Amino acid sequence: MAWLPRIAWAKSVALALMLPLMLGGCFSAAIPDRKVTVAETPKPAPPPPVVTATATVREHQRIVAAYNGIYEDPRLDTLIRDTVDKLVSASERPDQRYRITVLNSPAINAFALPSGDLYVTRGLITLANDSSEIASVLSHEMAHVIAQHATIREDRARQVALVNRVFDNFGSDPESSAMALAKSKITLASFSRSQEFEADGIGVGIAARAGFDPYGASRFLSSMGRNSELRPNASAPMDPRSPDFLSSHPATPERIQNAQVNARHFSAPGNGERNRAAYLAGVEGMIYGEDPSEGMVRGRRFLHPRLGFTFMAPDGFTLENTAQAVLGIKEGGSQALRLDVVRVPQEQPLTEYLTSGWIEGIDNASVENVGISGFVAATATAKGAQWNFRLFAVRYENDVYRFIFAAKRLTPDVDKGFRGAVGTFRRMSPAETNSSKPNRLKVVTVAEGDTVERLANRMAIHDRPLERFRVLNGLGPNDRLHAGDSVKIVVE
Repeated sequence: MAWLPRIAWAKSVALALMLPLMLGGCFSAAIPDRKVTVAETPKPAPPPPVVTATATVREHQRIVAAYNGIYEDPRLDTLIRDTVDKLVSASERPDQRYRITVLNSPAINAFALPSGDLYVTRGLITLANDSSEIASVLSHEMAHVIAQHATIREDRARQVALVNRVFDNFGSDPESSAMALAKSKITLASFSRSQEFEADGIGVGIAARAGFDPYGASRFLSSMGRNSELRPNASAPMDPRSPDFLSSHPATPERIQNAQVNARHFSAPGNGERNRAAYLAGVEGMIYGEDPSEGMVRGRRFLHPRLGFTFMAPDGFTLENTAQAVLGIKEGGSQALRLDVVRVPQEQPLTEYLTSGWIEGIDNASVENVGISGFVAATATAKGAQWNFRLFAVRYENDVYRFIFAAKRLTPDVDKGFRGAVGTFRRMSPAETNSSKPNRLKVVTVAEGDTVERLANRMAIHDRPLERFRVLNGLGPNDRLHAGDSVKIVVE
């Protein structure tokens, strides 16, 4: 939870509570206007224009800051660098140089700048299961650089901005203006989808020529899709700012099938380098999930060792730590919560802040001062069209923490549960802070008699450990383990 006071609360509170608010990625799965295979893939564009060093450095710093810094691991750096070197030699632009940065984020994402800067999150690396899968991601991002997609997208965005200005200044017919603007946005979105499929085609070709199993792309797309389904509120549409490959579109069967078609142009399944053992050795010991410096979810408890606080969600809640807030939803979807932080002037009473307009529907008669674990706080209720809210503002050091609880029916018992949950908000003890360690990947050998269920029970994961074990190891619903196999588990 890297969400210090840069967060603004949207007035559409129910939607904001239910959706993770994150950032968008480049390798997004999408539906194409038509299928693009390797045979149809356009020839790569000429060398990209020179990008100024100052702009590249500025963008690099922004990305690193947004994704919780750089993940330092010399062994992992060597693994990724060796993979990229093989891909570069087999690419259409062997003269292009790339700089690879592993980002310290559990999000599953990778993207590239026109300069050749490639970024991949540790969350994505832990999801992959062999060198061909990570090669499929890196070659896809290299393809964006080779085909100048970033530059083309900027040009298209400028065209859309121009259309916006024209109709803002001259649109006499509101309906016609809205239609033209919608069409321009659709054109931009469709262009991005075709770019993604073009990058898929180019990337599979690069990986295959480098000697990797070309089917790594389809396997990894499948893992991404199944991993996305394990989100606490997977049925809700994801916010377009999500730091996930699948933030805009799911990994559809159509895209996976297209990746398989591309791979068949090079070999039958079972050929090409996968190097699973070497890859697993390279990722063993990696941090899995949240870094304690950004907060951690442990069942219903959330802990933030760096900021020094913890709280416990109500019974039945599943929590998710995002870059902007801690989000929670109760099984069945009838209740939700959000915790974020804002700056409020020290001289402004919290009761006044609650009624200052950042949320609509406040019941002024419900506003009151309260004390929570020794902290100054205030609470109120609010009512929307479909949701009822219990709000708390808690002054903690220089910031104000906002608990927003939502329920379709705010009965006395439900409200009591919300009050009980916020009452668990407190400072962490020095012992708690010192003992807050991240979960890590451990590679184990399957023994005789081991089953998926038995190994999943060894996982230090409270939320759906069986499904997460299967996704983490690229296992389908009916796949079984065999003695001698190497698999990843998550340990404390």
